[in-house]
Amino acid sequence: MLRSEQRILTTHTGSLPRPDDLIRMMFAKEEGVPIDSSALGERIRQAVADVVARQITCGIDIVNDGEMSKPSYATYIKDRLSGFGGESVPLVYQDVAEFPAMQERVFGDPGRKRRKTPACNGPIAVVDHQAAQLDVKNLQAATAGQRDASHTFMSAASPGVISLFFANLHYPDFERYIFAIADAMREEYEAITNAGMMVQIDCPDLAMGRHIQYADLDLKGFRKRAELHVEALNHALANIPRELIRMHLCWGNYEGPHHCDVPLSDVIDIAFQVKTSGIAFEAANPRHAHEYTVFDHIKVPDEIVLIPGVLESKSNFIEHPELVAQRIVRIAERVGREKVVAGTDFGYGTWVGQAAVEPEIVWAKFAAMAEGARLASQQLWGKS
Repeated sequence: MLRSEQRILTTHTGSLPRPDDLIRMMFAKEEGVPIDSSALGERIRQAVADVVARQITCGIDIVNDGEMSKPSYATYIKDRLSGFGGESVPLVYQDVAEFPAMQERVFGDPGRKRRKTPACNGPIAVVDHQAAQLDVKNLQAATAGQRDASHTFMSAASPGVISLFFANLHYPDFERYIFAIADAMREEYEAITNAGMMVQIDCPDLAMGRHIQYADLDLKGFRKRAELHVEALNHALANIPRELIRMHLCWGNYEGPHHCDVPLSDVIDIAFQVKTSGIAFEAANPRHAHEYTVFDHIKVPDEIVLIPGVLESKSNFIEHPELVAQRIVRIAERVGREKVVAGTDFGYGTWVGQAAVEPEIVWAKFAAMAEGARLASQQLWGKS
């Protein structure tokens, strides 16, 4: 993981706004409407090139493909792995379930309600060996010759988040299920890092999982289950150097009360057990912005860089650069400036059709983050 050795670097969580015509094409694909696969592939390639250029223009240091090819950060695996042909088993979000009107609003999102999460009803194996390779090639093509895009990452679903959304109706127990997922996902993780890119493992299961799947467990029971998730993930990452791995810890990218979220202090030590060199986490939204104080008494391992969210992902407010700088500095003062890279709470296109933040405002937020990082660097390094 890159460190902020001379100034505060910037990155983001992964998903970015997709063009309207690409959204329509991907909606059609999800709904089983015949589409021209070559035309879709070309549109994705163009969209990746465009989104990389926008990131560079906004001042993002560590860029990605915006997840242009994926219907969502986790559900894309149903198109790449076998074994997922069962009936979907809906999840209960404990926090929004207490507020029925809010629940309808969250799950009525035009993108979310199209999201397909078929249960596992057969052996899991990779059936599309080209998809991850094509993602890599698209990002390589978009960054070729771009001096300001020499540092790249690509997101991939963790075994734990896959087990969260896709119920197990085939394997005799959960442990065999999650390790089967890990064995299958290893190929994608290695395809990304073999190309010299960082892989970002999306791990909402280690936080959001507490209130949407494991709410019936006490905290001790949840932590034990989360540690099994980490064991499976590290199994899948065994062949990859730590410095090419980062992870995203989150409580769910949806507008809801989030009053059932497990505190960061109760899960951060488990996140530290992941074979990773960077941890992105929520630090800007109203439910988690106060938690930077955990680093007053929790030591961050030497090998791990923090990527705190300094931008919120559900609000169309453009954060003031001074606020961004404050958010960066208060963590840097606790863990060391070189161990902080500015990021976002979540992505801005977590699933196709998500429209919480207007696309042009997303880019304005990114520009504000870059300016805030510059201001923080002035303060932390004493440079004008």
